[in-house]
Amino acid sequence: MSDKLNRLKEIIGEVSDLGRASSVLGWDQQVNMPPMGAEARGQQLATLGKIAQEKFTSDEMGKLLEDLQKEYQDAETDDGAMIRVTARNYDKAKRVPSSFVAEQAVAASKAFEAWVEAKKKSDFKIFLPFLEKNVELVKKYVSFFPPADHPYDVLLDDYEPGMKTSEVQEIFGNLRPKQVELIKAISEAKQVKDKFLHKKYNEEKLWKFSEKIISKFGYDFNRGRQDKAPHPFETTFSVNDVRITNRYETENPMATLFSAMHECGHALYELGVNPAYERTSLESGTSLAIHESQSRMWENMVGRSLPFWEHFYPDLKKTFSSQLEDVKLKQFYKAINKVQPSLIRVNADEATYNLHIMLRLEIEIGMVDGSIRIKDLPEIWNTKFKEYLGITPPNDAQGVLQDIHWSYGSIGYFSTYALGNIVSAQLWEKIRKDIKNLDDLTRKGKFEKLREWLRVNIHQYGHKYDPQDIVQKVTGSRIDSAAYVRYLMKKFSEIYDL
Repeated sequence: MSDKLNRLKEIIGEVSDLGRASSVLGWDQQVNMPPMGAEARGQQLATLGKIAQEKFTSDEMGKLLEDLQKEYQDAETDDGAMIRVTARNYDKAKRVPSSFVAEQAVAASKAFEAWVEAKKKSDFKIFLPFLEKNVELVKKYVSFFPPADHPYDVLLDDYEPGMKTSEVQEIFGNLRPKQVELIKAISEAKQVKDKFLHKKYNEEKLWKFSEKIISKFGYDFNRGRQDKAPHPFETTFSVNDVRITNRYETENPMATLFSAMHECGHALYELGVNPAYERTSLESGTSLAIHESQSRMWENMVGRSLPFWEHFYPDLKKTFSSQLEDVKLKQFYKAINKVQPSLIRVNADEATYNLHIMLRLEIEIGMVDGSIRIKDLPEIWNTKFKEYLGITPPNDAQGVLQDIHWSYGSIGYFSTYALGNIVSAQLWEKIRKDIKNLDDLTRKGKFEKLREWLRVNIHQYGHKYDPQDIVQKVTGSRIDSAAYVRYLMKKFSEIYDL
């Protein structure tokens, strides 16, 4: 290995360490930190971000990449891929001043605390000036880059490399009428009863049951943990320290189980990355859509399937005997898959979930191109919600304030959730061809083959391949909604006798 390559890896490793340290502080901010610590925490994160930015965008880094790109042109090798990804990240980072990175970190920290208060009091006005600041900074960030087909392209590329706004709009445009048609057919069918899911379930017992499920999935509590936070998330500190958070909702207690499965899907991806990629630019999942394909697969394709509950339901029924004593397995299965337009994205059923995303995409595009005024967001949100899902949020907490993402300035993120659903179905069709007895294994609570298939075909590669490339490599097709439509139609036709 050349001295130049060693030096490049040394710098990338230090930048990775700073990023992981920031992640620890971010995790602590949501899990443990007292509210009065927000200002100092913002400064700490700003300092780490500034140091990382300056180190990564140094002239030395630029010269190393220039020389090594000539020497390592084969992107199929790990070193070649690392140099390609690093060069792309360097080009983007070089355009963004370190002072701006620090300013954005401070603004995000303040905005998060304001969002927590605003959501608690259901008052958008508390969050408004902080969101205006975040959007102002996002627009400034876009200005650092060459003009794109749409300013939103610049933001989307941060989360989904190579993806264009027009591509996402086309994919969603093809998908939306089919989902709307399915939802209409379901609304005219005999409805599913789920009253027993909304009784009082013991929080501690649910929490323990969630950990029992994800342990079976293969989540290693020697390399991770589950803690409480306002919004469920997964965060990676190293390949041997991958953590998840969860929450308990009194109105929707079963959400604890599904959130755990979802975040576990993210965690298994990170835990499955080739350990040799640690402290390199290949050390994490390739994109948010591919990441979401993993979380949505474990949550929905596995966790909401009949074979899964054929294994777990007897234990769940025993644990919550008073709530479920008269409820048969098929009743329970239909109830957890009930299709009903709902207010909260993270609790939405599979048939309506993508509509929540499409709504957010439209709003984000409007915020970025200036066609939407931030102060008008609650009204715009409620109008679009009525148009997309047929219901109007009763308050800001259940409407425009429900998601954490904008408090962090994470605009460009939401479409990856729907893209993840689409990719999960493409992968699922391939998995079912490759693992013929998948349902039987699931009925026995055995998930080793599925986890290993995902590790071999997706997880181990980290960021080595771009998202479209890895989907093509595994399924033979680029990101396409046809498999997802087939999955939804089959599943809900059976549940609702369509």
